[in-house]
Amino acid sequence: MTRRLPRRTVLASLVAIPASAMLLSACSDSSGQAEAQTPDTAPTASTSAANAPQPTGKVDMAMLLEEGSLPEKVLGNADAPVTIVEYASMTCGHCAAFHNNTLPEIKKNYIDTGKARLIMREFPFDPRAEAGFMLARCSDDKYFAMVDVLFKQQQNWAGVQDAQAALLQIARLAGFSQESFEACLTDSKLLADVKSVRARGEKDFGVDATPTFFINGNKYSGAMSVAEMSAVIDSMV
Repeated sequence: MTRRLPRRTVLASLVAIPASAMLLSACSDSSGQAEAQTPDTAPTASTSAANAPQPTGKVDMAMLLEEGSLPEKVLGNADAPVTIVEYASMTCGHCAAFHNNTLPEIKKNYIDTGKARLIMREFPFDPRAEAGFMLARCSDDKYFAMVDVLFKQQQNWAGVQDAQAALLQIARLAGFSQESFEACLTDSKLLADVKSVRARGEKDFGVDATPTFFINGNKYSGAMSVAEMSAVIDSMV
């Protein structure tokens, strides 16, 4: 039988954390390149070469693709030649900028065309980010839809005083009831699994900021523009 945390330990934390303090630690990213990006057009070959960022490290792909405590959430075909593994936090503004501005173009140009696939992994820095990921996981096959909504509405819940009420309002639109919302956020096994995904990313792959991407094993820290990510993918296909 699944053990459940006392409701005050998860739900009350959504109210108790000072919003300003939470937002300051949301990304823990000092790379300086993770500003909000605007979508740009698909780059030419010469533009791609000029915009390709250099990786900051490399990890073993076989180890990286071993499934952890939770089933992988994947966009794209399993046989795509390029695999992007993203570690993100739901309260990270840089992650929201990537998902709102860059990912739609990458999805259209590379994921939907079979050239790349994206595996998203949880790396929450605070209880509000944990709650967001838990709700996405409880959405089952609507995981990415819930993630998209939470990133698009990030300013409406991540930095407000009563995040519980704000998240409940969003969750209701995704089909949650008050009861299923509270059941999700008091699921101690799910919370432990979300934390385990983060711990593995930190311990085994050196993730310490969000977003962090591994593209065919090459590590890139910080949000990437359409041109930058396109350049990296183009060099691998």
